[in-house]
Amino acid sequence: MTPAIRVLIKKNIPYKLHSYHHNPNETHFGDETVLQLALDSHQVYKTLVVSVNNDTKYLVVAVVPVAKKLDLKKLAKIINAKKTELADPLLAQKITGYLIGGISPIGQKKALPTYIDASVNHYSTLYISGGKRGLNIEIAPQALIDLTAGRIVEITIND
Repeated sequence: MTPAIRVLIKKNIPYKLHSYHHNPNETHFGDETVLQLALDSHQVYKTLVVSVNNDTKYLVVAVVPVAKKLDLKKLAKIINAKKTELADPLLAQKITGYLIGGISPIGQKKALPTYIDASVNHYSTLYISGGKRGLNIEIAPQALIDLTAGRIVEITIND
């Protein structure tokens, strides 16, 4: 049982688990989830750990659809930073307690400020990492917002 699932149970949040066999050679984890579970890539969300102003101690989490790309400039503007960039994967693993490809926005070792793309409002449920590769949680957007104290913002690159 992952920390994310323990949080959901402890807080009595409704959820569904979806699992698949993760291919150890696959590095596009979100795309793999979409393919293996036959889901809409706009409804599956990836969790990205972002470094602010090149400071390894100032990190935030961005939750965006697999189908879209995080707009680092938009995120920087929202948090009044000069620059944001994806955090070093080893640092992201250390801070969250999860492996890359299995980082959940819920139940992280250190709770980080969380910014969730506004597209979550289009769905009654969405899919996020369950805390390990090959495991996803289907959850209501409001539950994710509440559990992460997430801010809903426009943070993806426009198509």
